Amino acid sequence: MSKLHNQTVEILADHLEDDLRAPMWSQFAKTSHGNERPPQRDDWWYVRGAAILLSVKKLGPIGTNKLSRKYGTKKDRGYEPEIFAPASRKIIRTLLQQLEENGYVEHGQKDNHKGRMITDDGQSLITEARSEAREEIEA
Repeated sequence: MSKLHNQTVEILADHLEDDLRAPMWSQFAKTSHGNERPPQRDDWWYVRGAAILLSVKKLGPIGTNKLSRKYGTKKDRGYEPEIFAPASRKIIRTLLQQLEENGYVEHGQKDNHKGRMITDDGQSLITEARSEAREEIEA
């Protein structure tokens, strides 16, 4: 990932802290059954929400299953070969619902594909965050 993308995700996460609310169980939840421990960052809920918002913009219309494949990881099985473990669909679904409540994504259909798509408010939020990230990198 590029430096601009990482900075954009961080800035979007800061913007989304006012709109998203991390559930009580989020401090104990693993993001995939392939992970051994929950995330170490305190603000991981907002960072994942920002990354999902960018993914919906890029890949939309997209659903929970495809996003769980995108955010999945390899599971360490000791001597056995590693296998792919998809990310938790509960976390992704909850974040998509919260983003939808705030008007950043919506259900939609494009040709034969159904799923969540970015709205104008979500697009303007991403554009604003990306311009802030460019200014920080250039400074």
